[in-house]
Amino acid sequence: MQTAAKADTGQQGVIMARFEIANLDTAMLGQGPLTADAFYDLGIRYSVGHSVPADLVSAHKWFNIAAMKGNKEAVLQRQEIAANMSPADIAAALRAARAWLTAH
Repeated sequence: MQTAAKADTGQQGVIMARFEIANLDTAMLGQGPLTADAFYDLGIRYSVGHSVPADLVSAHKWFNIAAMKGNKEAVLQRQEIAANMSPADIAAALRAARAWLTAH
């Protein structure tokens, strides 16, 4: 995450701030404790393309982590999107979930 960068707009007394975040995952998870619901929310966002491009592999990854942390709805959502994914995509999502869990 970058710090705020101020840019003078040329108008006296008017300053505009710009915040850049490397990715939504970091931003969402940085807002509070890492709960199953936070991971579920990321799964929803990636499954429907809310604030991020739709990405079933990422959605499956986040639903998988949410399910492992106890969110029962994530289990159902993960199964639903897996029906629309290739075996290779499901394997990639599982690897991504394992990698994320290992790193965090």
